[in-house]
Amino acid sequence: MSNLTEETITLAITGASGAQYGLRLLQCLLQADKRVFVMISRAAQVVINTETDLKMPGTPSDQELFLSQLYDAKPDQLKVFGREQWMAPVASGSGAPSKMVVCPCSTGSLSAIAAGASNNLIERAADVALKERRQLIMVPREAPYSEIHLEHMLKLTRMGVVMIPASPGFYNRPESVEDMIDFVVARILNQLGIEQQLLPRWGEGLI
Repeated sequence: MSNLTEETITLAITGASGAQYGLRLLQCLLQADKRVFVMISRAAQVVINTETDLKMPGTPSDQELFLSQLYDAKPDQLKVFGREQWMAPVASGSGAPSKMVVCPCSTGSLSAIAAGASNNLIERAADVALKERRQLIMVPREAPYSEIHLEHMLKLTRMGVVMIPASPGFYNRPESVEDMIDFVVARILNQLGIEQQLLPRWGEGLI
């Protein structure tokens, strides 16, 4: 497994509804032979336990073992960091991967990242991505959006952040919840430049 940062992607799962998006994205990244640095907020642990049949362990080491076994990760392919693990590579521009995804992104995390709060490792990792001008993708899930949420998204978009709301399309005629999840995950993978077979690109097969 390569240790090059360009082969590693940071994935933060925060406490918005839609934990399935983050978990499916993690599975796809591992299947694509990417190394993944993962951070799961406390609220996200509650959401995962509520929205899925999974029972997420409470400590980063146990989460790492659980997710590695669940998605058949290769040795050293998956690393989970805790909220105050400040010596983690993602906490510094000299060690953080060149790509980061916050999926799903709660409006609380959106606010903190827009303000540069860095009160926990997820916020710090996003702050590093911003200051180093690296790729940052955020997947907000809320309805309706308030003016505050929209202002934060506009501010971050102007900094180069890509916003991919968790809003599945229906032109692919989804037949299951999994199909709708894959629609959003496919859009994220496309932005990351990772080949995916979850969703045909628009017009494929027609020309």
